[in-house]
Amino acid sequence: MGVDEDMWRRFSAHWESLGTDRYASSDRGTRRLRRYGQFSVQPASGRVGLLPQAAFVQPENSNPLYIGVERSFEPLAESFVADPVLRALLRLLGEVATALDDAASWNAKVHPFRVIASADAHGLPTPEGRHRDGVTLVSSFLVRRSNAAGGESAVFDADGEPLLTTTLSEPGTLLLGDDRRTLHSVSPVRAAARDRPAYRDVLVVTFTPG
Repeated sequence: MGVDEDMWRRFSAHWESLGTDRYASSDRGTRRLRRYGQFSVQPASGRVGLLPQAAFVQPENSNPLYIGVERSFEPLAESFVADPVLRALLRLLGEVATALDDAASWNAKVHPFRVIASADAHGLPTPEGRHRDGVTLVSSFLVRRSNAAGGESAVFDADGEPLLTTTLSEPGTLLLGDDRRTLHSVSPVRAAARDRPAYRDVLVVTFTPG
C-alpha cells in the first residue's frame, strides 16, 4: 500500500483515542475500546466516501449475541477518516471484495478495536464465540500487540470444521474471509507479563454490496 514508517506511526496512533465499548460488558470478562463508521467504496474509480453516522445492527443469521440490538459507538475521528493508510486499505479491500461479488459499489463498515487484558482478567475479542458477520467480505488488520499472549484467530467452514488457525503477530498482517461461507472467532487475549496490562489493536472492516 506504499506505507512508510512515519505513515504507519501516525496511523497506529489513532488507537490511543478510542471510546469505551459499553456493549462489551464486564460480566463476560471483556474490556474493549472502539469507534465505528461506514464508507462507500467504488473499486472501478477508486472513490472512497464517508457515509452518515448510524447505529450498528447485526443482520439476521450472523452474530447471535447482538442480533436485533442497535449499538451506537463514537464516530471515527476526522483525522482517522482522512488517513492515507485507511484510504489505501479500503481501496485494496474493495478490489478483493469485487473478486468475490461483482458489485459496482460497496458499503464498508469500519471498526478500530482495542482489546485489553490484565493479570486477573482476559480480554475477549469475540465474546460471542464462533460466528459470522452477515457480510460478503470480513477482514482483520493487525495494528499492534503489546504484552499480549493468545488472541489466536480461527476460521471454520459452514459446518464448523476448522480451516485455519493463526496468530496475527506482525503489524500490517491482514486476514481475509468470505463471510458467506465461513465462521470465525478469536481466542482470549492474556497478559504475557502480569505486572502490566496487555492490548491487541486491530482494524476490522466488512464489505457488503452497496
